[in-house]
Amino acid sequence: MAMRSDAPQSLQSRIGTLQFTHDFANGYPTDETVALLFDTRDFQRACQAYLWALPAASFVAWQQGVSGMGAGNGQIASFLTYEARKGILTANATTPYYLGFADLTDGPLVMEMPEGVRGGIIDAWQRSLPGTEKAARYLLVAPGAEPPQNTEGLQVRVSPTMNIMIGVRITATDPAQADAALAAIKVYPYAQRKAPTAAAIFDTGTTSWSGTPPRGLRYWELVHTVLQREPAQERDTFFWAMLRPLGFEKGKPFAPDERQTRLLTEAALVGEAMAKANTADRRFADVKYRPGAHWDFALQLDADNPDAFWNLLDERASWFYEAVSAGPDMAPKRPGPSSAYLGAYRDSTGAWLDGGRSYRLRVPPDPPVDLFWSVTVYDVDTRALILNDQQIADRSSRMPLKKNDDGSVDIFCGPQAPAGFEQNWIPTVPGRNWFAYFRLYEPRQAYFDRAWPLPDFEPLA
Repeated sequence: MAMRSDAPQSLQSRIGTLQFTHDFANGYPTDETVALLFDTRDFQRACQAYLWALPAASFVAWQQGVSGMGAGNGQIASFLTYEARKGILTANATTPYYLGFADLTDGPLVMEMPEGVRGGIIDAWQRSLPGTEKAARYLLVAPGAEPPQNTEGLQVRVSPTMNIMIGVRITATDPAQADAALAAIKVYPYAQRKAPTAAAIFDTGTTSWSGTPPRGLRYWELVHTVLQREPAQERDTFFWAMLRPLGFEKGKPFAPDERQTRLLTEAALVGEAMAKANTADRRFADVKYRPGAHWDFALQLDADNPDAFWNLLDERASWFYEAVSAGPDMAPKRPGPSSAYLGAYRDSTGAWLDGGRSYRLRVPPDPPVDLFWSVTVYDVDTRALILNDQQIADRSSRMPLKKNDDGSVDIFCGPQAPAGFEQNWIPTVPGRNWFAYFRLYEPRQAYFDRAWPLPDFEPLA
């Protein structure tokens, strides 16, 4: 006997059984199905919003971590020890970091960037302010504000966001040159330009802290912070609209109800799982350094068209889940003053890199760099320097490494040091996965031609 067209009918779907008053075409969803559909809609939106918000949420987590240690507004802080650097996502283990966060609400700031440093200024979405990597005196102005009339000797930069980060790295190997460059870095209010009194550099010492975006509802609290204090960008309009049913509204406190809390908490978990897969198993065009190997170009930014990167949701999320700041000199296309980043998550067999196993990475002779190369190991959980008792996370050409007869260098990663190669060893931790960055500072043409064959990590017996 044929089913009556006015009888309730069910439809099986990925999200469960959907029930309708009649058939799907002629009926309305039942009250239970309506609730399921709205929960699913808001959950799916939150998962995608997690990926979208990563650069801004990471910025706030980083800023709050630094200010929580005692650094003032615009004050440059030094991160010189292993403990201090391991709070930064995928930091270099040996290069000194100097950075500060500033809120432009109270007026413009002047930054003096001297010769002999590498760095720049980024906004709250971690976009570089154009041209700020060069030595100059910069006037930093809040979005929508008119620059002062007297800007002689200053390069004006109007920030798209109220909050910015100033970061520099000292690459000089001569201590006297490094100290001179460091002493010349200054940040002070524009009103003090005639007699600037820049605050002394804040020494973070061995303070343990974290700039990793938090999990759970705390992640969304950071996203809400961005909504409240920063102007909305046109490209982000629909994402903010997607989050409105979950308690995000400009000018109102973040107070999610029981349903919103449940959906956001689960979406933070699934969103991070998506972010982890999107980073460790990148599925973008031309992402591999060389065919048949597992080294990825970590930053999928076109140095000739850097603005396009910010419209690439997945490529952007793959970088900012594990790293901070992005600019053309971090994804170079030709030789020059830059640094290139390759990431590895699997070994030569295709298995995930595991802290309980031992591996060898054979760095071929004649690496195509003008400055130096380094291999750094990071913890999958924190995306920061690996947490081992030895506080050793990298090996580089600046170190006295043991070389093979052909000039190649074997780097060993594992829980135990290989006999005779202790200086080439990076300790890993059983029970924890890890990944690695291979950095090339001022890469040569062979890197861009992909002619230099960097092999995979090989598992050892």
